Amino acid sequence: MDTMDLYAYERSLAGEGVLFCGVDEAGRGPLAGPVCAAAVILPAEPTIDGLNDSKKLTEKARDRLYDQICECAVSFGIAFATVEEIEALNIKGATYLAMARAIAELDPAPALALVDGNDKNTLPVPAIKVVKGDSLCASIAAASILAKVTRDRYMLELDALYPQYGFARHKGYGTRAHYDALRAYGPSAVHRPTYLRKMH
Repeated sequence: MDTMDLYAYERSLAGEGVLFCGVDEAGRGPLAGPVCAAAVILPAEPTIDGLNDSKKLTEKARDRLYDQICECAVSFGIAFATVEEIEALNIKGATYLAMARAIAELDPAPALALVDGNDKNTLPVPAIKVVKGDSLCASIAAASILAKVTRDRYMLELDALYPQYGFARHKGYGTRAHYDALRAYGPSAVHRPTYLRKMH
């Protein structure tokens, strides 16, 4: 997708003088590890070549864009919600907790958040839900990259602590190899118990 297209939605908001951030998460679906959210305020001028939904990029491209986003963003915040919080709040509640934490790190504070998806949860600032926002809005795409790269790097740290599960390869998602490891070793402290109930 042409990077300029990603900015069309946001140019209309910027023209109204609204300071906004893009927000997205990574890690709703895995069997293990935390959920990660990021919030990003980008400058008005498009400066990041190749920006796109993190799921459509290679790992190498995500790493390159991660550095560019961190360098050029007006502000960004990245935060986790733990496995314990996922269990206590359910994944939707924990995701919005992580998003709220990421938004709280922004300086200046935004007046509006553009959030990927259409969930009906509240955030500490007014939010516009944008379906497929990580493909439509530059700041949401940037947030998706920060969240994905940060979570993947964290899962590499967990792989060093729990090498038997193969987190470095599947990042906690429910692959056949991951299920085989769970059957062999049982769950670890970083697995999500409610996600394992349906395991055969």
